[in-house]
Amino acid sequence: MNKQIFVNLPVKDLERTKAFFGELGFSFNPQFTDDKAACMIVSDDIFVMLLVEDFFKGFTPKAIADAHKVTEVLVCLSCESREELENMVRKAVASGGKTPREPQDHGFMYQHAFEDPDGHIWELVHMVGTSPQS
Repeated sequence: MNKQIFVNLPVKDLERTKAFFGELGFSFNPQFTDDKAACMIVSDDIFVMLLVEDFFKGFTPKAIADAHKVTEVLVCLSCESREELENMVRKAVASGGKTPREPQDHGFMYQHAFEDPDGHIWELVHMVGTSPQS
């Protein structure tokens, strides 16, 4: 069995967040989606649980970071092509997101990023002829 990852992120407005990521082409598992949480499907083994802040607070005794002011985590997704990467950044900006910096071309890797409506930064990378597992 493959390991799965469930990234949990707090959100202020679940419907706005679902609409934002829906515009980027992500879908949601209705079995794990209600008015407090949405299970965003990234791949067969990667999911992002978007949790309304009050619900998120039930999982931790710590304060929730305001991602507009501080960075607690950078979520990084690989893309199959530079075009896929740039299209996702364009869609994110068109849907109300921001770009926190200019794209970077390292030769072996091209990267760019977007910030979602809650301030979480999503790094996107396209690795040219290599894999981080090698």
